Amino acid sequence: MKTFVALLGLFSAAAQGATIFLGAYPNAIIVFDEAKGQIVDRIVLSTGLPTSMRLSQDRKKIYITTNDNSGIEVLDVATHKVTNHFVLNTPTKRYRFNGGVPDPQGRVFYTVTTEMNKLNDRYEIGKLKYTVIDLAQQMIVKAVDIAREDENANGGFYGRAGFEISPDGKYLYQFRDKVVILNTDDFKVVDRIDLAKPDFPGMENVGFGGLLDSIGEPGQHISLFNSADPIVHNRVFGIARFDLTTHKVEFTPIGPAPTGMAGLQVAPDKKTAYTVIANGALGNKRCEFWAFNLATNHITSMAEVPCRSRFSFGMAGDGKKLYFYGAGFEIEVYDAATLKYERTWDLNNDVTGAGMIVLN
Repeated sequence: MKTFVALLGLFSAAAQGATIFLGAYPNAIIVFDEAKGQIVDRIVLSTGLPTSMRLSQDRKKIYITTNDNSGIEVLDVATHKVTNHFVLNTPTKRYRFNGGVPDPQGRVFYTVTTEMNKLNDRYEIGKLKYTVIDLAQQMIVKAVDIAREDENANGGFYGRAGFEISPDGKYLYQFRDKVVILNTDDFKVVDRIDLAKPDFPGMENVGFGGLLDSIGEPGQHISLFNSADPIVHNRVFGIARFDLTTHKVEFTPIGPAPTGMAGLQVAPDKKTAYTVIANGALGNKRCEFWAFNLATNHITSMAEVPCRSRFSFGMAGDGKKLYFYGAGFEIEVYDAATLKYERTWDLNNDVTGAGMIVLN
């Protein structure tokens, strides 16, 4: 009897998969069970279309930004219930923002906003500003002008922030054309690191929001970065490791930079990572999986994969499967060990560019 119970327990553990959270049109988060290969819940958002999702440092909450009325919703991971929701828009003011990060205590949300004031005959468009949103008061409590040299780099996607925050909440790291370290008290620039994020022509949701949390360890960030020499501007890519407390960065160059890279997904064992690269354009475009050994910073395997004009890239909770999704109704599943296609999951719902959060 004991042997039977033990075997049953092993079978149940093997059958358990991670839970996937995805933004869905027109106003929902769909919850997908990896083991069952199906949607198990649909969470309706009262503030509109989800544009980004961000996991809290304790992995208990998901912070969602929405488009229709510039809203924020806070989702409890365990219960799938929305515990807080509000909009920033008023009859005379509208805001645009896309992504951001909560402080470690979940009291405020840091982002970049554009304010638009409604006048009698037009809207007056304000400058991009670093912004602090108080989640309890449900309002903006601080907005600071962005330095002139940083305005253009913050302009894309209505100021999509690409923020990480240090474990003590004192510093914001903004990953864009440079890595800019900001003081959370006044948004003064503490340091600028000249490692540029790779270019992503024709790709979406790479390196922002939840995808910055691929390594899953508070205080640490690992990603693919580009660097160019100052003389001939030869672009090479490599793996950069950031300590968000000490500001220490280690960059290991690997080789010539391809045309585009779809972020970096790090396996739970922290030994292996994966990306999708693209070279060429239009009819000459070629896409490949690249697998990395993080101990040696070497590419261990490559395999061609059918290109899409737009897609996002994710990983299963146990690191054994790779996911293609976005701009459609399906998730394509690939085996991480062989890099070969396995199956397609039909979501019966078009998903948004809010990204994917996978939780065990």
